[in-house]
Amino acid sequence: MATETLDGLTAVVTGASSGVGAAAARQLAARGASVVVVGRAVTRTRAVADEVGGTALPADFARFSEVRELAQHLISRIPRIDILVNNAGIVAPKRQTTPDGHELTVQVNFLSPFLLTSLLREKLLRAPSALVINTGSNLYRFGKLDPDDLDQNRRRYAQMRSYNASKLASVLHAAEFNRRAPDTMTAVAFHPGTVRSGLDRNSALITAAKASRIGRRLTRSPEEGAEPIIRIATTDRGELRNVFYNRLEPEPLRAPAADPDLAARLWQRAHELTHASA
Repeated sequence: MATETLDGLTAVVTGASSGVGAAAARQLAARGASVVVVGRAVTRTRAVADEVGGTALPADFARFSEVRELAQHLISRIPRIDILVNNAGIVAPKRQTTPDGHELTVQVNFLSPFLLTSLLREKLLRAPSALVINTGSNLYRFGKLDPDDLDQNRRRYAQMRSYNASKLASVLHAAEFNRRAPDTMTAVAFHPGTVRSGLDRNSALITAAKASRIGRRLTRSPEEGAEPIIRIATTDRGELRNVFYNRLEPEPLRAPAADPDLAARLWQRAHELTHASA
């Protein structure tokens, strides 16, 4: 069963200064939700917030300090959070190390969203039925993860290897969240499809391919990429029995994301690396 309105609910959307995140902010606001727009680009973040009548909170997920500051702002300024959309993401063409000492892709795509979700746990508990939505990818099934080497220091860096691993981590995060959370909290991950967005801005070749006539036929607009977020957010929580949604369709978890032992090890390691609350 789906609801047509999100009146009275508050949604926090990260990575919302452009692309899928901005489209999701617009669509959530159109359904009546109060939206907190989080993004790295200050001017664009504020522009999207102004457009949807929401609140702008700039934050760079490459820095844990900014994630913690973001969480403090949300805790002090927002009475309750009903929907948290962990959408911030990146594809780094070469290995880069964050100020916190982690490989950039894994920190932005997984460790920082993990930290934010952990810091907002008590706030999410105040909602009658809280929902955490992780923007994943069906490429998670090709990901390989060693919780003791999340930064992949023991392997030669490869752009898509790191990206796939980070998306596997996002799916495992949602699965383990559900095993640990009370019944009033639900987490899911989803695949938005191949979207024409700024995610590939560091690759001129991919950007050009997506912008071509054929590329536009094979890819989705940010608005189409955001559709699963709205479908999930407007679905009765009791009907969200799957952890992963491939676009609009629920899909059983595939290996290695179906391994609860791997999920538990990843959770513990992420807590250690981010110093998140237990």
